[in-house]
Formats: sequence, structure tokens, C-alpha cells
Amino acid sequence: MSSRGIVEIDGSMLEGGGQIVRSSIALSALVLRPVRIFNIRAKRPNPGLQAQHLTGVKAVAALCSAKLEGAYKGSKELTFIPQRRVAGRFRFDVGTAGSISLVLQALLPAAAFAPGECEFVITGGTDVAWSPPIDYVRYVLVPVLAKMGYRVEISVLRRGHYPRGGGHVIAKTYPVPFLKPLQELEFGKLVEIRGISHCVKLPKHVAERQARAAEKCLRDHGIDVPIKIDLEYYEPTRDPHLGPGSGIVLWAVSDRGLVLGADALGERGKRAEVVGEEAAKKLIQEIERGMAFDKHMGDMLIPYIAIASGTSEIGVSELTLHTKTNIVVTEMILGVKFEVKGDLGERAVIKVKGLGLRNEYFS
Repeated sequence: MSSRGIVEIDGSMLEGGGQIVRSSIALSALVLRPVRIFNIRAKRPNPGLQAQHLTGVKAVAALCSAKLEGAYKGSKELTFIPQRRVAGRFRFDVGTAGSISLVLQALLPAAAFAPGECEFVITGGTDVAWSPPIDYVRYVLVPVLAKMGYRVEISVLRRGHYPRGGGHVIAKTYPVPFLKPLQELEFGKLVEIRGISHCVKLPKHVAERQARAAEKCLRDHGIDVPIKIDLEYYEPTRDPHLGPGSGIVLWAVSDRGLVLGADALGERGKRAEVVGEEAAKKLIQEIERGMAFDKHMGDMLIPYIAIASGTSEIGVSELTLHTKTNIVVTEMILGVKFEVKGDLGERAVIKVKGLGLRNEYFS
């Protein structure tokens, strides 16, 4: 950290991607501590900030009136200086099929401690590669945040797929006085599996085949709980999407109210049955590992448990490089210390005594 109090983050460390940028600015906005990120995405074929990252940066900056230096496409260095938290209605356009979910991933932590309710109207990609589908955010992340006392509502008005995008999402957040800690190690007993199989600008049978294949795969692996996979399909003459595209998100629910998620995306030349089976096999693996949270959730929860009141201890199905990177960045900015039991690629238990951050706007 420099003499000016700016936390210096090497954007090429560990995972070395856009995750470092999103995590750094989210945490910076939470505690109003400036950061400078250098070597941004230095190891990527197209290094520096891309449109998707820039939208996330500018979105979080709007939420904390931040001053920005180096916020342009291709920039390998960014200085983010938050001033004060604000609330209200915001509009952001990621452009083409840039991930809306990743923009929300950066926005949601800071919005929890805003001075009032926030509404984010975001256009871009809802179901694109290398990012959580919007249905994962809606049906897996949002329920977990609710356990911590944080209410988030997400409406999908239109889906957006690669390469055209055009998705339209509205997210509403309701601030908290503080976040409750999480003490969840094991998943518990499986009670049901839910899902959404969708297709746009494609025949209805694509969504149906994805769903049937997923259910068959789950049944073939001995899963005998209720399975309900909803279909989302639009008549061609009334389809508002740019498309084409398809995908499926599945989530398993336990008797303890915990949720594990898995997903798969359709693409040209990939049979619908393969898409359904892919998601089902991912979910089966998550269930069999028996931990409270899936590998993607382990990554997403790091900033929340770091600022929660009290000690959190969570079990994750797999310790990923994303999660490890998030831990390092969080420790640098917040000064907390995580304890991790488990190696990369294996089940792990993550423990941290949270900052106990309080929302100054609550009496």
C-alpha cells in the first residue's frame, strides 16, 4: 500500500483475469478505500480492460461517486477512488453480449450498504460463456444472500445470448444494517431439484429436449426426489429476443434450505440432449460432494462473509483458483484473515471473522 493509502493490486496474480478488477472495486466501494490495479488481465490474449469490465467499473463507481483514472478500453491500470455511497435508479449497457451477471457480481456487495433502495436496469448478455447465467444468480445466489439478511430481486425482461446480446434485466436491492454470518458446512438431505430450460429464436423442442435429457440423467444416477424443470419458450412471431440461444440451469434444494447450482449453454452444433446431460452431470457432482455450497458460490460469497458480523465458516465443493484469488484480494483490501482447509480442486472449508461492517444510514 502506498503512502496515499491506496491499496495496490497486481492484476496478473493467480487467476489474473477480470475477477480481480470486479472484486477490488466492489470491496473498495464497500469500505470507501481507494485501490490501484495494475497489470490488468496481463496474461490474457486481449489484455487490459474490455467493455464488460468497464461497464462493471463505471457501474460501481456510480454507486459510490468514485473518481476514476485509466477507465478506458485496453487500459492495464485503473485507479478507483470512492467518495460516498449513493442510492437510486441506475441504467447500464454492457454492450453486445457482455455478461450482466458479472456486472451484478461487482454491484451487489456495495448496494447492500447503500443509503437506500437501488434499482439497476442493465442490458447485455444473460446467458453467455464464462459467466454465471442470470438464472443461477436468481435462484442460487439470491437465496443465499437472503440467509445473510440481504434482499435482492431480479427480473429478466429479455434474454441475451452471444454474440448479439440484447438482454434486459432489472435488479432491485434493499440495504441492510449489517450482514449475518454464514455457518454452513454440509448440504444436508436432498429434497427436490428445480430448473429452467429455455430457448429463444429456436424451435420449442430444443428447450423440451434439454429438460428431458437432464431429468433422465438425474434419474439414471439414482436421484428419486421430485424434479421440476420449467420451460421458457416464445412463439416466433412474438419473440422479443435477438437470439438465437438456449440453455438450462438446475438447482438442488436441501432440507436445510441450501441450494446447489449447475448449468450448461447451447451452441451451434451442440445437441440439446448434450446440453441437458452436461448440466445434470455437473449438478450430480455437486450433490455427491455433500458440501453446503457449489464451487461457483464459494467464489461469490467471499466478499460477503468478509464484511459480515461474526465468524462465518462455509463448506465448498471445490476450492477454485477464482476463490483463492478472491480471498487474497479481500485480505489485501479489508485486512481480514481467512483460514482455508483444503487444496485447489478439492472440497474445502473456508473460515473468516468478518469486519462486522455496519450501514451508517440505519439508526
